[in-house]
Formats: sequence, C-alpha cells, structure tokens
Amino acid sequence: MIQRTRHCTVTKRILARQFSTEKPKTQPYFSKTTTAAFVLGGAGYYYYDLVGGTIEGLVRSIQFYSFAIPWYVVYRYHLFRQSPQETWDALDHKASQQALEKILQLQGFYIKCGQMAAANIGDAFPVIWQQTMHPLQDQVPALPFHVITSILDEEMPSWRDLFAHIDPIPIGSASIGQVHKAVLKRTGEPVVVKVCYPHVERLLRGDVRTMTLFCQVAQPVHVPALQEMEHQFQTEFDYRQEAMNMETVRQNMLKANMPCVVPKPLLAHCTKRVLVMEYLPGEKLAAALKREVEQQASLAGKSVKEYVKEQERYLEESKIPFVSNRQYSYWIQVEDMKRRWHNLRARLYNMSVGWLPGQVWMNYRDRSTLPLNHAQLVDDVIRIHGQQVLVDGFFNGDPHPGNILLCYYGKNEPPVLGLIDFGQVKRLTKEQRHLFCRLVMALDDDNFSEIVRLTKAAGYRSENMIPECLYKYAVVAYDEERLTGGKHIQLFMEELQAADQIITFPKDYLMVGRASILLRGLCHALHQPRSVAKLWRPIAERVLEEDL
Repeated sequence: MIQRTRHCTVTKRILARQFSTEKPKTQPYFSKTTTAAFVLGGAGYYYYDLVGGTIEGLVRSIQFYSFAIPWYVVYRYHLFRQSPQETWDALDHKASQQALEKILQLQGFYIKCGQMAAANIGDAFPVIWQQTMHPLQDQVPALPFHVITSILDEEMPSWRDLFAHIDPIPIGSASIGQVHKAVLKRTGEPVVVKVCYPHVERLLRGDVRTMTLFCQVAQPVHVPALQEMEHQFQTEFDYRQEAMNMETVRQNMLKANMPCVVPKPLLAHCTKRVLVMEYLPGEKLAAALKREVEQQASLAGKSVKEYVKEQERYLEESKIPFVSNRQYSYWIQVEDMKRRWHNLRARLYNMSVGWLPGQVWMNYRDRSTLPLNHAQLVDDVIRIHGQQVLVDGFFNGDPHPGNILLCYYGKNEPPVLGLIDFGQVKRLTKEQRHLFCRLVMALDDDNFSEIVRLTKAAGYRSENMIPECLYKYAVVAYDEERLTGGKHIQLFMEELQAADQIITFPKDYLMVGRASILLRGLCHALHQPRSVAKLWRPIAERVLEEDL
C-alpha cells in the first residue's frame, strides 16, 4: 500500500509539471549545484586567464601543482615529526631527482628556480638539492639551430650579411633564450648572439603567477619578490632595453675603474628578441669553480671527493672560519713557483729528450691551472655591486654565479671578472641611495634603533610594527644570516612572518635585498662568510660625504 501511494505521488508530480495541475516545488539541490558550477566555472576561467589565457598555461600549472603540493605536504609532515637527518637526506634525494625531471620537462621559469637551488642562494637549499640541480647551471636543453635561424629571419632579415659564421652549437642556454658565438663578416670580430625563445614571455608570466599562487598559501614571504620579478619582465623580454642597460653599467664600471669587464653591445644590431654583443673570452664562474676543484684534486693525486673532504677537514682542524685573502695569496704564489718550475723542466725535457723517437712531450701549465683567490673574488664581487647600488643607483638585481664570468686575456695574466645578463636592472633615486647608505652604516654598527627607524623610512609596513621583527628583517635581507640562530633561512622567515607579518615591502629596496642574498649565496658556496654592510660601508660613507 505504501509503495502504491508513493508511486501515485510521483505520477501526480510528473503530471503537475506537464499540465500545471500542481505547482512544482523548489529544487534546492539543483540550485546549489548550478551555483557551485557557476562559481567553479568562474574561478576556473579566472585562473585560466591568470596563467596566460591558454590551454598550455593551464596544463603547465596543473603539472606544477601535481608535483609541488604532494611534496610540500610530505616535507611539512616530516618537519612536524622532527624526522632524523637520514630521513631528510633520503627525502631530499628522491624529491630533488623528481624535481629536476619536472623542471626539464616544463622549463620556462622553473629553470630559474632550479638554478637558484644549484647556486644555493642564501644558503637556503640542502646540499643534495644543490648537487642535483647543478646541471641546470650550464646544461639546459637548447632549441634546434633551425628554430634559432627562423627567429633571426624574423628579427634581422639581413643577418647573413652581418655574420660570416654563427656556431650552431650554443655556448649557453637559459630560461628565456640561448647564446651562440658568431663572427662579424666585416671585421672578423668574435661576437655573441643572444636569441629569445618564441612565446617564452607568455609562458614565464603564467609560471610566475602559478608560483605566486602556490606561495600565497605555502610560503607567503616569497610573494613580494615573485611579484617584483614579474614586474621586471617588462624589460627582460626586450633585448633592446637590456642592451642599453648593459652599456650603462659598462660605462659606470669603466668610470669607477672596477675590477671587471662588461661586454659592449652592438646597439645598431639589437632587436627586441636578438642581442648582439662583444665576446668575452672566459667561462661561467660556476664552471670555473668546478674545473678548479677537479684540477687541484688531479694535481694532488686525489679524487674530487677526497680532495673536498681534505679541504673541509683542514678548515675544521685549523679552527679558522675561512681562508683569508693573505693566505690565498701565499698559497697561489707557492703554486705559481711550482708551475714555473714544472714549465722549466718541461721545456728542458721537450728540447732534449723529447726529440728522441718514442718520447712524449711534457705539457705546460698556464695560469688557469692556479687556484683561484676565493677571498679576493668574493670581496671584488660584493664591492662591484656596492658601487652599482650605492653610487650609480643602477644595478643588476640578478647577480647569481651564472651571470658572472671568469675571463682570461692571456696565458700568464690573472683572470678578470666578467658581468653579463642585464635583464633585471633596477634604478634607485638619489634620496633612496642616501637612505640606504645610512642603513648600511647602521647595519655595520648594529645600531638597533637606527636600523628600525630607517627600515620604517624605507617603506616597510607590518601588522604590528614590532621593532625586533623589523630589525631582524633588515639584518637578514641586507647584511648577513647571524640572527637565524642556525635555523634554515626559510623557517626563520616564516617564524618572523608569524610573529609580525609584513604587509608592504618597498619594491625599490626588494631587489637590493635579493641581490644581497644572491651575493651571500656565492659567499656560502666558496666558504667565505661576509658582512655585506661591512664591505659596503666605505662606499656608503664616500657617497654621503661627496653628495652632502
């Protein structure tokens, strides 16, 4: 009976809908489903537009999240559980290998992220991650040469009349383009041709926005830097602007007699996607440092691993924080004497016994076989960028080891630093330079009240404006990591954010902080801890004295 009644009721409702014999009841489920569909559809379309308005951008974003979110949860779980170091090492090894595969698959902005890990910027990455990502420093997959020539055809239709030859094998490739060595037809001068990848601007913008959304939830402290990087894309994807930036920095460095060289751009032959510049005879700093370790290990008759362990043991047993400039100079003089003695023996042998049948000539050693003075190198790099920031107010905000070369202009001449890649250049006004000069001096003096006052004057705003938090932000961002207490810099910054979240970062000084952290990353890689403020103080004092 109940079943029959239920059947009649259903029939009655159907008839009511068909012939309006009964007013249909509101269907809350249908309305909620429709609303949810509209909301999700609207959110999906918004996100689709946010990552570039292309299916490709959406797919790249999904691929990133499908990798990043699970690993983020796993890392947070082990952080909460305070897992032992053995667990972290196994985790880092597995995660970094998968991350490298994903980076090589997606490329774009994710190549930049991998390069940051390889450079161990700010000592923020475990050694395992640094080692795994090292191939991204100079082994990024390049586009086929026919794609490059097609871009040249679009940008410089007469490029075949300009160049006598372009080497089809690139001398470098990065996230937004690749570099080929060429020879000018008219003068025979070797030059470098930098070509921007097609559609890369759209892809990188989508990648940065994807990363920004992820960091808004997972690591909010990185959001302002990512937003500023996206803003800098306005000039990074126009090689004409980069060429003008390069020429400005080159003139500034020459005027100040800085110990570095900057390639001269051929402005008349630069387009939006093609940059032609002077060729610098050298190699990337990261590659030079790797080669140095291999050479010194070979000369010592040890493997690279054995040599590195021996050096670390020496520093630990001697209880010195780092090898000083004076110690390096003495070591290099001793090694140079050994080199000269070896070359003398080689010359005598080759000019006598070497002429006999079956004898093999001895090889000569040039200055490139000598150890590098890491202490002097670090000091020079930091002072060069101090000149750019404090004096010129025109600086490269991306001074990682991949953008620094070691140039050799003669077999018996010491190497010279070469600066390249000026897509992320920032300007500071005279007033901003003066304020930052005062902040540098306050940081060197560790003047708490003055650091807090100048940090506020620079434009930092936090929820509670706690002086201790502002002080720590300034010291860690612009000077050194001594306040982290041995904590990972990421955890330290998260704790600061939890204590007093920064609401407004001064964008003009944000890139100065990024440059400072990048420079300190180089210091950590070379076991040369430095206070940026201490090295920049003489420059700051001179600027204030001359300008005021």
